[in-house]
Amino acid sequence: MRLFLFTVFLFTPQLALAQTCPAPLAEARKLVLVTADTMTSTTANVQRFSRASPSSPWTAETAPVSALIGHKGVAWAHAFRSFAQSGEPVKVDGDKRVPAGFYKIGRPFGFGPSPRPRYMRIDEGMTCVDDVRSPAYNTITSRAKVGWQVSGENMWRVPEYRRGLLVDYPTNRAARAGSCIFIHVRRPEAKGTAGCVALPEPQVEALQDFAESGAVLAVLPRQALDRFKGCLP
Repeated sequence: MRLFLFTVFLFTPQLALAQTCPAPLAEARKLVLVTADTMTSTTANVQRFSRASPSSPWTAETAPVSALIGHKGVAWAHAFRSFAQSGEPVKVDGDKRVPAGFYKIGRPFGFGPSPRPRYMRIDEGMTCVDDVRSPAYNTITSRAKVGWQVSGENMWRVPEYRRGLLVDYPTNRAARAGSCIFIHVRRPEAKGTAGCVALPEPQVEALQDFAESGAVLAVLPRQALDRFKGCLP
């Protein structure tokens, strides 16, 4: 009985911390942590972590690698704006900032065929709608459905989308909260992205493997890491 009580005492604080961490991080067992040095950085460190359960400590799966992020740096996603401190921007569509927050990593995608579960092949006509006037805002659809008057990224024409991962980014059309957030291939000559995370193609492929059974993407400026003590590695 004493041993049982000691075990409960030992693990209860960790369980409490897990329960107070932001969703979907609280229940995550795999994590892709993107850390920018400042709110205006155009590059960030990316590192993969895993844990046995939501109450277990995180273990590093890889060393940090460099990624390209927004041309204008980082801004808090509208859904996570409560974590912003004075002077830190909140993302709006078109600001060329990567959104800080926590998101489930979605389906893998690319130009070629793939046996990966849930894989989405980018075919001619596929577009991600960034037009706040459209009900299809922040969704991937086709030009055949939405027409050519609607603003969107014509994904089959973007070389960086030859391999990537969707990010389950929360939609808020009324707030112009941002759209079409991906992890995708980095062009060697690129200086920043429109709001995505870009990595060399082998790293993107490795992330597709890592996230196959589910993973969470965390994007944060280094100055905000202490706001999530007990939640992050």
